[in-house]
Amino acid sequence: MPYLPAQRYTLAEVIDWIRDVVLRTCRTTVAVRRDEVVGYAAVEGAVLDQLYVRPDLLRQGIGTLLLDEVLRDGSGGVSLRVFQQNTEARAFYERHGFVLIDSSDGSDNMEGLPDMVLRWMPAREPGLVEERQ
Repeated sequence: MPYLPAQRYTLAEVIDWIRDVVLRTCRTTVAVRRDEVVGYAAVEGAVLDQLYVRPDLLRQGIGTLLLDEVLRDGSGGVSLRVFQQNTEARAFYERHGFVLIDSSDGSDNMEGLPDMVLRWMPAREPGLVEERQ
């Protein structure tokens, strides 16, 4: 993602953050190929916080497998944020049924880049009627 601001964190800081924050607060699914981590998805509640695939392995179905796992457990729906400039990720999520629900100018994220909130809702089974009180 060449549009991201210059790296603010060292590799050691990122590793610490993954270990101490992501793995402790998110349900994390890891994609492994031949004993090598090639991607992961981290979900906190109903929010897909992160989905990353190694850049040299894009478009090989790894992201779809990770997302399918996330959606399988997302019976109440799943939301995520994506940078507006990340057109490939936006197209990926749209192909998987996510729709735009909000956008921002980036003032509320640490990169300061305009982003969007996308949401996926599971299809309702035909014939089911929702009761309201």
